[in-house]
Amino acid sequence: MFTGIVEELGEIVALDLLQDSARLAVRGKTVTEDAKHGDSIAVNGVCLTVVDVEGDVFTVDVMRETLDRTSLGATTPGSQVNLERAVRADQRLGGHIVQGHVDGTGVLLSREPGERWDDIRVKLPKELNRYVAEKGSIAIDGISLTVTTVDDDSFGVSLIPTTLQLTTMGRRQVGDVLNLEVDVIAKYVEKLVAR
Repeated sequence: MFTGIVEELGEIVALDLLQDSARLAVRGKTVTEDAKHGDSIAVNGVCLTVVDVEGDVFTVDVMRETLDRTSLGATTPGSQVNLERAVRADQRLGGHIVQGHVDGTGVLLSREPGERWDDIRVKLPKELNRYVAEKGSIAIDGISLTVTTVDDDSFGVSLIPTTLQLTTMGRRQVGDVLNLEVDVIAKYVEKLVAR
């Protein structure tokens, strides 16, 4: 489990596409400090299992399902990515419950600069709309954010200076594909009510 509070901006070192999977190497000084084989690290909101660590670079395997559902397959060496280690039981839950299980992708539709923040609008896949609520939580590329507005096919969030400075959202442009994870509690409530 993660919190959606990004620990550092990492960098893709290598992406080796195989037939039905990929091997990804990522540089991250902070997340590799105590990383070992089998640990979970979220890369742009995708929970991945560490296979190897050499210095400040960790390697993970990415299966076809993940490549199809996320934007990871489109990354290239030099791409910046948001990194977060799995939360320990004795840590504060600073954002919201984030599993690292991306539900789909959205496209950045607009970006409106404010005095010290940016308001952005993201195209929302139709099948995810029912899980997104105004003032609810959503993870975009692994960042815990609060939904400010929502309509039939898009939603808005406001990005504070810290988010703009310390995550990939400060560099994202209109047209960029973003990983989306809706609030897991909404999915469980829906399933329980349906029964």
